[in-house]
Amino acid sequence: MGKRDKTMFSHLELILIVLLVLMTAVTVTLLVLYFVSDKSTSEINNVSTPTSSPGYNFTSTQHLSTVASKNYLIGVGRADCTGPIAEIPLMGYASPDQLAGGILSRLYSRAFIVAEPDNSKRVVFVSADIGMVSQRLRLEVLSQLKSKYGDLYRQDNVVLSGTHTHSGPAGYFQFTLFMITSKGFIEPSVKAIVNGIVKSIDIAHQNMRRGRIFINKGLVENSQINRSPYSYLQNPPLERRRYSSNTDKEMVMLKMVDVSGQELGFISWFAVHPVSMNNTNHLVNGDNMGYASYLFEQEKNKGLLPGEGSFVAAFASSNLGDVSPNTKGPHCINTGESCDNPQSYCPIGGAKMCMAVGPGTDMFDSTKIIGQNIYLKAKELYATASQEITGNLSSAHQWVNMSDVTIQFNATHTAKTCKPALGYSFAAGTIDGVGAFNFTQGAVEGDPFWDTVRDQLLGAPSNETKDCHKPKPILFNTGEMLLPYPWHPEIVDVQIITIGSVAILAVPGEFTTMSGRRLREAVKSEFESQGSHGMNVIIAGLCNIYTHYIATYEEYQVQRYEAASTIYGPHTLSAYIQLFRRLARAIATHEVQDLPKGPEPPFFNVTNFTLLPAVLPDVAPLNKTFGDVLQDVKQQYQVGEVVEVTFVSANPRNCADNMTDHTFLTVEKYETASRSWHVVHNDASWETRFYWSKGLHGRSNATIEWHIPNTTKPGVYQIQYFGYRKVKPLLKPTVFYPFKGTSSAFEIMKL
Repeated sequence: MGKRDKTMFSHLELILIVLLVLMTAVTVTLLVLYFVSDKSTSEINNVSTPTSSPGYNFTSTQHLSTVASKNYLIGVGRADCTGPIAEIPLMGYASPDQLAGGILSRLYSRAFIVAEPDNSKRVVFVSADIGMVSQRLRLEVLSQLKSKYGDLYRQDNVVLSGTHTHSGPAGYFQFTLFMITSKGFIEPSVKAIVNGIVKSIDIAHQNMRRGRIFINKGLVENSQINRSPYSYLQNPPLERRRYSSNTDKEMVMLKMVDVSGQELGFISWFAVHPVSMNNTNHLVNGDNMGYASYLFEQEKNKGLLPGEGSFVAAFASSNLGDVSPNTKGPHCINTGESCDNPQSYCPIGGAKMCMAVGPGTDMFDSTKIIGQNIYLKAKELYATASQEITGNLSSAHQWVNMSDVTIQFNATHTAKTCKPALGYSFAAGTIDGVGAFNFTQGAVEGDPFWDTVRDQLLGAPSNETKDCHKPKPILFNTGEMLLPYPWHPEIVDVQIITIGSVAILAVPGEFTTMSGRRLREAVKSEFESQGSHGMNVIIAGLCNIYTHYIATYEEYQVQRYEAASTIYGPHTLSAYIQLFRRLARAIATHEVQDLPKGPEPPFFNVTNFTLLPAVLPDVAPLNKTFGDVLQDVKQQYQVGEVVEVTFVSANPRNCADNMTDHTFLTVEKYETASRSWHVVHNDASWETRFYWSKGLHGRSNATIEWHIPNTTKPGVYQIQYFGYRKVKPLLKPTVFYPFKGTSSAFEIMKL
């Protein structure tokens, strides 16, 4: 495939390059000036030998010790963690144009607490509908838990995992790289997520009861592809031949019931990126995993609105690094031809034209198809789960300086990790969300132009860093960029919790398919070598802190996006394998108390920094008031049609605190018998969509859509909108006033 000369640029590209350079210079200068004068930091003190079978290997063998009772103490909880839904960057694609402008579904934190029968030990697993867990979120959550519960919930026994939806609010990081792409530190986002996670744990804590846990597994078909198959093929042929696919198709489930048989909920793990909603989406939602949770919880909590009811269904992330749900694969969006090549490059238009889509007609349809596939497999596994998990609980945790780990391969051969750095192909993005300026995946050489831009604005990488990361050509030497704060973390959490014969590895990033397989097998082998046979090793992704990707050494050599984003160098995976084996050994030999805690992570004072524009006082059009209908509904509809109504609106950011656990909208049915309106949907329902449109000088509109499902009963309905308007009286404090708007009544007809 022929490629154009890298040094040739069109007039438009030259203009864009100049603009990018100016914007970057201004941003970095502002950040340095803003922080360097008042920078202060503080710390929060908080309490391989492969197997022959692919994937997860489940057995009924117990480990560590005999247990007198099969019953655990189990608590489950769910809480809203949505946060602001307007003008906030969405976390995942790092696209400056992708700002939240409404809501498709609410985001939830789902917590599971398991304690031993005598309550001597306990572990917590939380799966939250967010892009990933940041170090800042974890430190704040653990600080709140310590103030509430003392030493009951700690660094070692609490795992926080993100589902990796790319459609949740950003702004909850304390490292500079993420703050630049998130418009700074957005306190309403942080507050909503932290409070939601803590509340879900509170609910689980308050509802502990004796119960039983069952494990099951099964294959999820037609729901994923490997988005970097060329990288995967670099792994040894003998290793690849042991597996039937270049993705892990297995779903693993832990089903929880109380001793009377009452259903409590489940945690499942499955490897797929929640990027069915692409980078043109502006509606906050949980993507395909969120939709799967919605379907299961609606089924079990019958007759209740989303977010209500005691049954909790968590679809957690796993080793999804190179796994896409866009099953039609990569095609050139301008010509339709395949761009499934090592560079993901289109003959016309280059890399920015190569995108993957499917399986649906649009991103909403694709989200539902993939989500339903995952839900249906979970439903089957839940119904047939019969293998009970028994045994002791354990947890092991360390902080590690990942920029300085020595890997001992054998008696004579060692290697080291590197200071963090991102390669050229990081800027290329992926077939799920392309990058800018036609950077391409698979770049193993730098570019003189971009090297010069980097050196002038951000500083040149040291020879030591360049040598350590080879063959990665370094675009951003983030480990050597410290202003206004470090651009990437160095102190990283590694953690394992065990529930009987189940070991959950809390990995701090996105492991590729083969990286995950190697880690699972290495940890299983370590347990077996210490006498703990039959361990079921599960990878939980995006846990505790975000460190981008973890590719295998072989995948690293060809530098597609995942390898360019493996920030600690070519031996990152080997370092993690060594670290997790150490944790497994400590658990198996009952020597967890002897593990060094490691260097504690920093806690930066970044709460007063944001690049978000201020919210103006809200203004209604002349002769209108807030909540007035601008475009009303029709009189009649049939199932399958879309009801649409537009109201005079106020900025939804006014509602960041007030609307948590509430709703921006309701769909209501008139009940003749009671002569009252009954809510049948709200903004957590996937059948509704809330779009906010910003106008000039404080004016805005809100459009609500209801996509009428086939299960809708005939009758009379209405739609209501709820908001808060901001008023700034002269020389007085700002106040917020609630308001609502109501559509005309309309009828849903029988088919």
